[in-house]
Amino acid sequence: MNQERIFTVLKGPHVSEKATVVADQHNQYVFRVASDATKVDIKAAVEQLFEVSVTKVNVVNIKGKTKRTARGMGKRQDIRKAYVSVAEGQEISFVAGE
Repeated sequence: MNQERIFTVLKGPHVSEKATVVADQHNQYVFRVASDATKVDIKAAVEQLFEVSVTKVNVVNIKGKTKRTARGMGKRQDIRKAYVSVAEGQEISFVAGE
């Protein structure tokens, strides 16, 4: 996989309370991914970018909420997240400079 495709597949880490708990307990990491990304693309991108071995990838599509605005009804963006399991003993650090 070329370098440009890696950065288009992975949009960034999804930081939330649930993502932190999953990372601590189950050795899984949550990423926001592109809408056209497949599990194979996500696995290859994470392995090349973070130099870990990925054991499993689960993908979740979350529909955006419909919200009322001053100009009528609006809709938030849809989100696609990937839960990536890495091999035992490996971890991903999102802190820059390590």
